[in-house]
Amino acid sequence: MKKKVTVAFFTLLTMTGNVFSQSSVDSLSAQILTPTAPLSPRINGAKVFGVRSGSPVFYTVAATGVRPMTFSASGLPDGLSLDAKTGIITGSISKKGTFPVVLKAKNAKGIAIRNFKIIVGETIALTPPMGWNSWNAYAGQVSADKVKRAADAMVNSGLINYGWSYVNIDDYWENNHTKTKDPKLQGDFRDAEGNIIPNGRFPDMKGLADYIHSKGLKAGLYSSPGVLTCGECAGSWQHEMQDAASFANWGFDFLKYDWCSYTKIASDSTQGVPMLSKDKTLDSIARVYPYDLMGKALRAQKRDIVFSLCQYGKADVWKWGAKVNGTYWRISGDLVDAWDKAELGTSTHKTVSDVGFNMEKCSPYSNPGHYNDPDMLVIGTVGWGKPRPTRLTPDEQYAHISLWCLLSAPLMLGCDLEKLDTFTLNLITNDEVIDIDQDPLAVSAIWVASHDSLEVFKKPLEDGSIAVGLFNRGINKAVITANWNDLGIAGKQTVRDVWRQKDLMVATNSYQAEVAPHGVVLLRLIPKK
Repeated sequence: MKKKVTVAFFTLLTMTGNVFSQSSVDSLSAQILTPTAPLSPRINGAKVFGVRSGSPVFYTVAATGVRPMTFSASGLPDGLSLDAKTGIITGSISKKGTFPVVLKAKNAKGIAIRNFKIIVGETIALTPPMGWNSWNAYAGQVSADKVKRAADAMVNSGLINYGWSYVNIDDYWENNHTKTKDPKLQGDFRDAEGNIIPNGRFPDMKGLADYIHSKGLKAGLYSSPGVLTCGECAGSWQHEMQDAASFANWGFDFLKYDWCSYTKIASDSTQGVPMLSKDKTLDSIARVYPYDLMGKALRAQKRDIVFSLCQYGKADVWKWGAKVNGTYWRISGDLVDAWDKAELGTSTHKTVSDVGFNMEKCSPYSNPGHYNDPDMLVIGTVGWGKPRPTRLTPDEQYAHISLWCLLSAPLMLGCDLEKLDTFTLNLITNDEVIDIDQDPLAVSAIWVASHDSLEVFKKPLEDGSIAVGLFNRGINKAVITANWNDLGIAGKQTVRDVWRQKDLMVATNSYQAEVAPHGVVLLRLIPKK
């Protein structure tokens, strides 16, 4: 239940009549808040890693600091080894259990040590996956060359050193007969044995996955339970087990499974599948069925493959996504780079505000290995095949990243990684912000207070501290007060500005901050001993 947030005062930023100056907001907000990483080693990313027994382990220790750097680990379970030069852990583990590990990174400037856990069981992706997806940048123009360049850019930009690890190919790696005149996309869907055939832009899928792995990254792919994907390329209908085997044999670590043309199948009584219905129970059965089918097919492989359910929040997917072996599930329609509906007119797409501030119903279903997905990040150079800078203001981008991290959402970049500017890098290389998303509890933040367009979010963290987001959804600068009573805490708290990585003060009962229009102040409250 939302409570009213105390508003100390509510002031206009720069006034001409009743209209504030957006240029003034931008000039004040476009500053780089994330401090430069030190030259000495710092180990970043997840503090826990999940794998099934017998599955291949592939984990890159994320660490900033001047190179060369050497890595070591104590406590690695039998079957695993660590490459001292690359920091990549490989091998497999036959025994189930929890294995405490101590990671070390060393360079000429010092040594970093971090406690880490490897948990061998039935759950993978024990923190929200982080990476990149090709759709928002390239849409139907994706190619193996562009994917390789994205992998190169993830390494060269240093993103890999913060835990960004997946390089995912979206639609249009398959053949397409209807929406393109490109001869490279016009081959057969499948061979004589029924195996799916990649299109001419992707001549060697195993070689592509191997290339991505050689960079210390993981590789992802896309399909649909229908005959056709959203782009009318080949889907997995009636070839689910066969396709899952192909994906695993090629070496892919991730599958996004997009509903698309399956509506036609589930509306045809001759197909022998549960049918869509106005009856909520029957409709839910129909929507669960194809994801359960592919989920079982993926689990049958001797490889751990993250399973991303893309069916736009239908039938309360957050209630059953984990039961079909889903790692995460989309909770709404496609996100575009807009703050609220007023910017979209009649478009049915979703905005940052639409999705991010309306996840209360599904928040309880977030836990280690299972996450609500508000869709890919819309920062940097996007455009869905027509590249342009995001339309989000700098403050909106800070709010966007902060909210996704508070919600324990998967962090999937959709921008052109070869066109990262300094401001965008600042958004996605703040280790303390990322730590909030990657916290091992995987709790999704909840509203604790609200007044008009002002919101206070709270997320408990593993170490006993809490992350707090103060969001101003309005068009005027405002001061928001976070009260300890609303947050369920008491006593002295060290108030830390997470974006600036700076302790601000020790507070006893409350803390208030000035928040820009469409902006955020992201805090960590640490109990004072």
